Formats: sequence, structure tokens, C-alpha cells
Amino acid sequence: MIQINSYIDAVFHKDDVLLDEVIASIEENGMPSISVSPSSGKLLTMLISISGAKNVLEIGALGGYSGICLAKGFGKEGKLTSLELEEKYAKLAYSNLSKAGFGEQVSYITGSALQSLEKLVEDNKRFDFFFIDADKENYENYLNYCIELADEGALIVTDNVLANGSVADHSVKPKRYTELMKKFNETVANHPQLESVLMPIGDGMTISKVKK
Repeated sequence: MIQINSYIDAVFHKDDVLLDEVIASIEENGMPSISVSPSSGKLLTMLISISGAKNVLEIGALGGYSGICLAKGFGKEGKLTSLELEEKYAKLAYSNLSKAGFGEQVSYITGSALQSLEKLVEDNKRFDFFFIDADKENYENYLNYCIELADEGALIVTDNVLANGSVADHSVKPKRYTELMKKFNETVANHPQLESVLMPIGDGMTISKVKK
């Protein structure tokens, strides 16, 4: 899996100085190096561009790498709302999005994502694209909120669903969330309101279209 993704990144990813600077800023601030892979980021950009999504919700900002990839997909016409537990992460992400030219189009809500999602529901907010890349223990809770907040036909993309391949390959050392991802993938695959597929890119992404 690592070799395949290295090949994909080598062939399909073009050097991006801005994104390289985001990765460097994450390292400089002592934050975990857990941004999406370059090809996963490119896929996010393409999915938003292809779908025409303009109102995007991101759960898990880190340093803004995925946020820039999402914003690149909607250009100057969209808006990104990003939920992030850590205030310092959100500040770095906003700084990086601003450097990328999207400062006026992004807003960060810090604190518990579940509480933030509940408030978004109460405020009758609606989104046409979702990206989930946060604590795995709450993936199903996040999914349920996303469905509730979704316009018909909205896309929900979720990262790390292969858990380094351990969901399928028993020779791979399991992650602490391997069983959670197995259960989550089954839920997504069989959810009556979703049409889904799993893409083995990066650490695996499920892509789901919301049916209402």
C-alpha cells in the first residue's frame, strides 16, 4: 500500500510550494505530521471542482493542508467552515489559508466538534460537501451529523478508513482504531441514505453521496 501510494504521488502530484510551506509550518509548530497525502489532497480538490460544491464543512483542520486543497476546488466562489478542537491549530490553519488567498472565505470554530455540529444543526445550516479527518472514535457521530446537515446530493469524504491497510491485511500491525474503521466502513457501505465507495488512496477515503 505504501509503495502504491508513493507511486501515485510521484506520478500525479506536482510540486506545490505553498503546500510544502504548510507541511513545514506544521513541523515547526510541533504538530503531528498527519495531513492528507498529496494525492488525497488533489482528490479533494477535484471532487469539489467536479461536484460544484460551494459550501464546505471540514471536521479536523490541523495546519490547513486539507483546507487549502478543499478551497482550491471551489476557487473564489465558495466558503469553508472548519471545526478544530485546538485553538493553536485553528490559528495556524487560518494563517496558512490566508497566505493561500482564502482568508475571506474560511471560518474556524474551535472546541468540541460534536458541540459545534449540534449548534450548526440548531442554526439550520446546510452544506454540500463534508470532509471528516478527526478523532476516529467519533467518526460515526460525525457522519450522522453530516447527513443531517447535508443538502441532497452532497458528498461526504472520510479519511484514514484503511488504517494503514490493517482493515484488510492481517499481516499489518493494527492501529488502535482499526476495528473502529472496519465498523465505520460497514456502516457507510450499508447506510440507507448513502451511496458510497472506498478509494484506496493515501490512507483510504470513503466517498459518499447523500440520498434524501
